Amino acid sequence: MYIIIVGGGRLGYYLTKALIDEGHEVLTIEKNPAVCENIVSEMGSVCARGDGCEAATLAEVGTARADMFIAVTGDDEDNLVACQVAKHKFNVPKTIARIRNPGNEPLFKKLGIDVTISSTNIILEHIKEEVPTHPLTHLLTLKNQGLEIVEIRILAESPAAGKALKDLTLPKGCALSLIIRANQAPIVPRMDTVLEAEDHILAVTPPESEATLRMLLRGS
Repeated sequence: MYIIIVGGGRLGYYLTKALIDEGHEVLTIEKNPAVCENIVSEMGSVCARGDGCEAATLAEVGTARADMFIAVTGDDEDNLVACQVAKHKFNVPKTIARIRNPGNEPLFKKLGIDVTISSTNIILEHIKEEVPTHPLTHLLTLKNQGLEIVEIRILAESPAAGKALKDLTLPKGCALSLIIRANQAPIVPRMDTVLEAEDHILAVTPPESEATLRMLLRGS
């Protein structure tokens, strides 16, 4: 797989190194000549000096044949522009952008970036996993289907605790896919399955139904 990375800073450096170790063909684009020289001296001719936002630079490094394009500079705007040029001018099938400001994520998705990575959101999700009263943890977004996979923990005081699935009116488009219960094999829920305190529910939901599903299973 040919992968182009824009940004040779600490994140780009380690990402380049890891992908090369996995056997991929990788090229990093970096503006700073000293940073570029450091990567080349250590890993060989895997870094090109240039501006990853410019179409001329991307054409020069063969972006048209890239399988994946990853922008991890420290500037959200640069990452957005670079991914858009790669996607729309060079038809790269998969674009991934680093986002420093989580508030920019909706814009990136609206403008067609395939995957957005926000270190702030990743840390928050891990914090949520360690806070037992937190209502819902996002696991995966299925962009093309407009769905999310979430985990919801049922507490003893949850309104759904002790109720069978048939007694719950799930929001439109929502489905409870799996129940993870202590000391038991995962349960594929049926209509007569009763939810218990401390159950971890894996559910599929449209984003707009997430709050309603949370209230149904966890309460306020």
